[in-house]
Amino acid sequence: MMALVEAACRPGYPAEIVAVISNRPQAPGLAWARDRGLKTIALDHREYASRESFDDALHQSLVDAGAELVACAGFMRLMTPKLVDRWRNAMINIHPSLLPAFKGLNTHERALVAGARITGCTVHVVRPKMDEGPILGQAAVPILDGDTPDLLAERVLAAEHRLYPQILSLFAADQYDIDEQVARFKGKHEAGSTLFSPKL
Repeated sequence: MMALVEAACRPGYPAEIVAVISNRPQAPGLAWARDRGLKTIALDHREYASRESFDDALHQSLVDAGAELVACAGFMRLMTPKLVDRWRNAMINIHPSLLPAFKGLNTHERALVAGARITGCTVHVVRPKMDEGPILGQAAVPILDGDTPDLLAERVLAAEHRLYPQILSLFAADQYDIDEQVARFKGKHEAGSTLFSPKL
């Protein structure tokens, strides 16, 4: 969230942060955003009778704030199909793995246990099923000998902070054609360097 806010302050960035919303009233990010003059909204999910009623309140908060896109960051709740449909192709999320590998929680631990040599992060369009939806962008991170979940998480997070603002910028500038399963980039796509692990 902080990386997105900082990116949106740059001249010419095609998205404006209209609100920061959390389901945890004590989330440090809310205070950080408030200190920067952003509208903040705390919706404690424990105060709602059902997941549906919470998602209805979340939707209304987004509408009232004037949101046109939703960028999820650390919002660790599976949203109802109704909410996802209301924001169809206008809600994106970042996940700390190279989807479709290692969906869900404990991604770094699972990558290490599986013996993967490369992991990373993925920005994708939100669909009702967890960590599914058209992939907008990915960043690859090598897994090093001696890595622990915490060490790996630090390197993946650094990649997230670079990838997410870039993808939000492209998404807000309407640079993708999106269908049910695939997002196609409209701009010129240049191949980056190949990442080898272990390095060749």
